[in-house]
Amino acid sequence: MSYVGPEFDPSQPPKRRIGRPLTVAVAALVPTCLAGWLVYQATSGPDGSDPARALPASSSASTGEGTPSGSAPASPSGSEKPDKGKEKDKDGKGADGADNDSTTKSPGRGPAADGPLKGKVVVVDPGHNAGNFRHPSEINRQVDIGTNRKECDTTGTSTNGGYTEATFTLDVARKLRTLLEKQGATVKFTHDGDRPWGPCVDERARIGNQAKADAVISVHADGSAAGNRGFHVILPAKVKSGAADTSAIVAPSKELGERIAGKFVSATGSAPSNYVGGGTGLDTRKDLGGLNLSTVPKVFIECGNMRDAKDAALLTSGAWRQKAAQGINEGISGFLRR
Repeated sequence: MSYVGPEFDPSQPPKRRIGRPLTVAVAALVPTCLAGWLVYQATSGPDGSDPARALPASSSASTGEGTPSGSAPASPSGSEKPDKGKEKDKDGKGADGADNDSTTKSPGRGPAADGPLKGKVVVVDPGHNAGNFRHPSEINRQVDIGTNRKECDTTGTSTNGGYTEATFTLDVARKLRTLLEKQGATVKFTHDGDRPWGPCVDERARIGNQAKADAVISVHADGSAAGNRGFHVILPAKVKSGAADTSAIVAPSKELGERIAGKFVSATGSAPSNYVGGGTGLDTRKDLGGLNLSTVPKVFIECGNMRDAKDAALLTSGAWRQKAAQGINEGISGFLRR
């Protein structure tokens, strides 16, 4: 089913009704009218409404980092595509929390709304890509991240029930986009489920740079050992090597990360990671191409550990993912309005 967004409400035109009985003078038109009515019934909805029409594909930028904390790779279970339906939300819907496939394209974006973030540009980077595992040669290609070379991208991790990180990140990213756009921000994606794999980590950084983004957030979920719980925000270290120079973005990125961490706690009720960051919910790293190559304020967020059953129960809940998007949104908004 094509994703149409959380606020899409297809219009329902009024039912057509058969007119008064035809008189003898127009009796010759009965066969034509009857044929037209049958065609109408066949092509309209069950209540007489016009059938829903597909929306246009997203016009967001389509051009994203491997699992940042050594997450376990997603396991497609031997089939051609990962099983995204094993884990269910409490309401019985799929693990994406809605009657939609989170890997499909979303609707085209309209002009930015008026609001407190009018004129601000936010780039949202949904970690990984659901199709990465089908393209091992492409995603294993080495790219320059300034300090060294590493793989273009990775498959990401998954819950023990088969709910993939790529599905999670795209759903949270879309929820976040809706919240930011309501405040007037212009939101660009590194990809929107509209390409077969990638993009590579260097391209993900380049998208934010070229957009001259006021803030960039890369959405992830970790794949650590069971018992390791909580979220953490990854900040760029000061790096100056080759194509990487984070000197100008270290301070604003730290502020962005601190604001997101604080709001994420209050919105989701989740605690900072008990295995990374010393209880602060913050971790500084210099081995991530998406951060090293950025020239604009950027952070990563690991929203939880997919390999821990308690965290996985949150990550597979559509209601919790909405809270996660709200926390990230409030942190970004506070940073942009400071």
